[in-house]
Amino acid sequence: MSSPNDDRRPGGVQSVDRAITILEFLARNEWSGVTEVGNELGVHKSTAFRLLNTLEARGIVEQHTDSGKYRLGAGLAHLARGISVDPDLTQNSRFGCEWLARQTEETVTLTVLEGDICVTIDQIVSSSTVVSRSWLGRQTPLHGTSPGKVFLAFLPEERRAELLSGELEKFTENTIVDPIALREELDRVVENGFATTVEEFEEGLNGAAAPVRDAEGTVVATIGVSGPSYRLDEDELRKLTPVIREAADLASSRMGYFHPISTDD
Repeated sequence: MSSPNDDRRPGGVQSVDRAITILEFLARNEWSGVTEVGNELGVHKSTAFRLLNTLEARGIVEQHTDSGKYRLGAGLAHLARGISVDPDLTQNSRFGCEWLARQTEETVTLTVLEGDICVTIDQIVSSSTVVSRSWLGRQTPLHGTSPGKVFLAFLPEERRAELLSGELEKFTENTIVDPIALREELDRVVENGFATTVEEFEEGLNGAAAPVRDAEGTVVATIGVSGPSYRLDEDELRKLTPVIREAADLASSRMGYFHPISTDD
């Protein structure tokens, strides 16, 4: 059986391409069985099993003891942290992330911009989460997520226009894809110092994020929280934004960034 992905990257190594496809599939679907992975690859499930078994041995995926299904593993954390250009970013931001996790009891993420996507490089899982969900290493869009909105809002105008050129994908009914409405939203992010999303990337998922700056004031990451909309509704998001900003400021100060205290904060 040939894979539908075989012709997608001419000159590529098939096993590597299939392994990456598995990781992308699990990032979208989380717990998935061998048959589902095989169908995604267009290969027999025995081939999918061998690939999954190799990835599991390296800690890149993990298998559920009871169901036998697979999801992304903790081994991705090490790889994800290596994405950061600044090797001190994760370490300097950890204090703010841990403080925010204690204050909110929600899942906290540290996210960086890689090209035209967001990538989570550190995470503290909510103590309120019954089934843990890993965002480590996961690629998410800019216009549909709170970290992405922060990056877009503080990018140079030319770069932002480049990233927003063309048709934007509508992930849910709430995704902002109208250029004028999105620009107004990004203006509010700059004014408020944080971004929020209400079921814009996934139904039932809300979040908020604030910028982490380096010594020169450049936005190098975001710290944010995310959680189910039934618990983290719009009112709760508004209540949490001051502490999210404070957590990001804690990380920024450890990166060497200092700014005048505003009486409006």
